[in-house]
Parts: sequence; C-alpha cells; structure tokens
Amino acid sequence: MTATTHLRSLQALDMALRTGSLKAAAEELGITPAAVGQRIRAIEEFLGTDLLVRGRSGLQPTAALELAQADLGAAFAALERVSEALDFQRLGALHIVAESDWAELWLAPRLAGFREDYPNIQFCINGAGDVPVRLGAPDLRVTLDDGPGEVLFSDILLPISGPDNPRRIADWDSDLTMEGMPLLHLKEQLAGNQPGWVEWFQAFGYRQSGPDRGVQYQNARLALEPVRQEVGFLVCGLSLVLEDLELHRIVLPFPPAQHLQARHPYRMSVRADAATRPQMQRFLAWIRAESRKTERRLHALVATPGEDLTP
Repeated sequence: MTATTHLRSLQALDMALRTGSLKAAAEELGITPAAVGQRIRAIEEFLGTDLLVRGRSGLQPTAALELAQADLGAAFAALERVSEALDFQRLGALHIVAESDWAELWLAPRLAGFREDYPNIQFCINGAGDVPVRLGAPDLRVTLDDGPGEVLFSDILLPISGPDNPRRIADWDSDLTMEGMPLLHLKEQLAGNQPGWVEWFQAFGYRQSGPDRGVQYQNARLALEPVRQEVGFLVCGLSLVLEDLELHRIVLPFPPAQHLQARHPYRMSVRADAATRPQMQRFLAWIRAESRKTERRLHALVATPGEDLTP
C-alpha cells in the first residue's frame, strides 16, 4: 500500500466514523459510497483485520480500531486546520462536490467553454480533475434537495427514448400506448426520492400495469446509453439531456406539456472564504449565467415544443 493510498484509506475511515455511514462519508469526500468502501477494505486487507462494524447508530469501530479512534480523528482535524491555514490547494484551483448526474451531464459539457476563457483555473470535481482532492470542506457544493443554498434552476422530467422507439408505440393501443413497453428506472425514482414512471403514469395515463417494473440504474449517466441504444424508455430531467435532444441521439416520445416538475431544485453553497477569491467569483458568475440559459430553454420547450426535439 503506497503512502497516498494509505492516507486516503485513513481519511475514508475517519469520515465514515464521523458521519456514521458510507453514503454520508462519500458526500463529504466527493466520491461514491463504493469508493469509500473500497478504500476502507484496502486498509483492512493491509492490516488483516476488520475496522468497522454496523451498529444501531451507524458505523462503529471494532476493538482493533477503538484504541486508535481518538488519535485518528484528532490527526485529520489537525490536517484540516493546517490545510485551511496554509491553503494547500493552488489559488487557481476550485474544489467542487456536486450531485453526480449534474456534474457529469450538465456541468462537464459546458465546462470546456469556461476553460477556454480562463485556462489557468483548475478543477477538482467529485474527487477527480486537474488537482488532487484536498482535506476539508469543498469550495462549492451543488445538491438536489430542499436544503440551504442558492437556487440554480428547477428541472422538468419527461419520458425519453432512442430515435426509433416511438415507432414501436405509434400503432399501439391509443389509450394504453406504453402497456408492455420496456421501462428503465433510476434508483432514486424507485426509492421515491425523485419522480419517475409511477408518478408519470399516474398523471398522464398510457399504462395500467407494472409502472415500477424494469431495469434499474444507479444514475442517469449509466441509463442514457441504453436509452440511446433503444433498450427502453426513461423518465429523466431534461436539463441533463438537452445536448442529446438537439443532436437527435434521443427524442421525446410524448408532448413536452406532459411533464413532471422536479421535487427540488439544484442548489449551490459556497464556502465563505472561497467566495471572495477572484477565481470563484468568475466561476459563480458563469454558472449563474449558464443556469439562467438552461432555465430559459426548459421553459421554452414546455411552452412551445420544438418540432426538432420531438418525433
């Protein structure tokens, strides 16, 4: 185990103990819960012993870790203070932790334009990028929830499919157009955290049985390729697929007026000391402008559906 891997494993272990769960630790570190688990397993395998157990109140240290727990927490608390005092991150680097689909499907395609204007600003987004992930709170956090933070935009959700799929339903039952058609679901939709097929069929009809049946995907990024390959139909936030729609890689099989509103908007929170940095101020101005463009495009699509975006 290299020194870097060793430190990352200890960091994941410390954060899992602080937060009580792999999911919460992942949110703080800007990586996936699976990555947190892998880092912890790596150090457990290196040491040849288990370090965490699941208790009633969340993850707890085993006897092997209990004696070192206080020192582990104190060490990382001290490292965070050192990081803040010396500002280990480069002045031109921005550290962002964001909802994964937003980061990969909304931010990433637009970021190239920002980089052209500001080539000296570097990024670490969800633990990856131009600079290594740092300890401590990120400069900017983007969430999809009802918590604190500045609202960027609210998404709308519609069924999407590959370009040829609408032909499969064109000559089907006029009332139950989607009966028996293959449905794709996102994990958060089946968990009830986001609107999906169940809510869409309740609102607009088209199917009576099995609205929750079909293949489940961890996130929209993973589900989009099967959609493009005509595997099935997916209810998805349109802000994430505007480019796919414009390039006709996917289409809207139903009128945009038959949409659902996302339960929560995308929100961003900026660390107080980071907000005053010129690099962050430029990025915030850009992201606000891009969010306004997205909101206008979504509203225009719903108000006056474009023929080029529908089959």
